[in-house]
Amino acid sequence: MSRDRFSRVRARGPIPSPNIWHWPDIYEVENRAQDVDGVIFDALAEVADWGGRDVVDVGCGAGFHLPRFAARARSVVGVEPHPPLVAAARSRVAGLASVSVLRGSAEALPLPDAAVDVVHARTAYFFGPGCGPGILEAMRVLRPGGVLAVVDLDATVAPYGTWMRADLPHYDPAVVESFFDAQGFALRRVRTRWEFSDRAALRSVLGIEFSERTAERAFRETPGLGLEVGYRIHVRSAPSGLLL
Repeated sequence: MSRDRFSRVRARGPIPSPNIWHWPDIYEVENRAQDVDGVIFDALAEVADWGGRDVVDVGCGAGFHLPRFAARARSVVGVEPHPPLVAAARSRVAGLASVSVLRGSAEALPLPDAAVDVVHARTAYFFGPGCGPGILEAMRVLRPGGVLAVVDLDATVAPYGTWMRADLPHYDPAVVESFFDAQGFALRRVRTRWEFSDRAALRSVLGIEFSERTAERAFRETPGLGLEVGYRIHVRSAPSGLLL
């Protein structure tokens, strides 16, 4: 997640994600530390089961989650706007015949209509008001009855959410949730555990997620190697038949 992604003024096209774009090696450390108990994937399996289905992962970054989807899916497409990350994702999945990685954005998915069963977007693009074009595009590529699952950080859950709000004083979690509710999404909250190998890894990850001042505060307030982080899973299904 980028601390710049909640800007009130959106430029057309992909929003840069400074954390993974500028520090992909540290972001890889973050990915390995996130949700070590697999709570998010357990919840996704209940609300957007991808077993035997065709999946697109929007904003797949370096492709960290693609092998996890590929283990059960019929096919997986990763979509990513940043060329170096496209190359990294392709390298990661080079041995997986069911997985491909395409350059594209949430607003312009390089897929035909009704092409997939599950659209997954995790801390990639969807952050409430302003993401309407991405939602419409996801609905376009979903087959009838398909599911869009938007996974984002829950800023109401301390301590991570407290640090987020310190850096983003204009970000209102209630506004984001109201937006998704008005768009017909169901909401599921989950709490996860992040666990790092050492304090240096923890510090480096906090350093790419927060301003210097907040990162130092977060490091001081995390005495060990783990912390609790809340997520929201917003889920919306594509219509399964004619609307009368």
